Amino acid sequence: YARFVLGFYGAMGILWGLLFVAAALVLGRRVLPLFRVIRTPALLAFSTASSEAAYPRILDALPKVGVRRRIVSFVLPLGYSFNLDGSMLYCTFATMFIMQAHGVHLSVSQQVFMLLLLMVTSKGIAGIPRASLVVIMATLTYFGLPEAWIAIVLGVDHLLDMGRSATNVVGNSVAAAVVAKWEGELDDIPEGGPDAPQVATA
Repeated sequence: YARFVLGFYGAMGILWGLLFVAAALVLGRRVLPLFRVIRTPALLAFSTASSEAAYPRILDALPKVGVRRRIVSFVLPLGYSFNLDGSMLYCTFATMFIMQAHGVHLSVSQQVFMLLLLMVTSKGIAGIPRASLVVIMATLTYFGLPEAWIAIVLGVDHLLDMGRSATNVVGNSVAAAVVAKWEGELDDIPEGGPDAPQVATA
């Protein structure tokens, strides 16, 4: 269990680092204010294991760093359905852990196929606690394994669910800011920083 949890959070840390670098390449110095304002929504998602709980906070936070609300209102709902990188990461780790714990070893081609399968089946996962378990059970069934094997991860599921929820929040926030930059819909940060009063834009 310790290797499972540490391995997952280590991979998640690498993913966060890649997201930060990608955002820095597109947004430049604006990446620091972006990560500063999404810190509270990410912590809320982490503590509740629900990215849905952080959704209103992200809607309020991103305009503070110049992302126009119409971009936020368009990208975030799509991201919550199709850009669930934290959920896919968790489903992959959990499925591999369950199989290895029961002595089931997949070939490289089977592992690649499982990743592609999870890329599809993880779309549309609800941003609520335990939602990923349904996808994991379906994956086990597809490979002809008992779905009851899911019980082995229930003891640490909530701890890992917290991480995947926060990762979904960070990934979708970065996506919204990057799309705003590409579309020329990124306003200047108000004087005084992200916490300064906002002026409505058309």
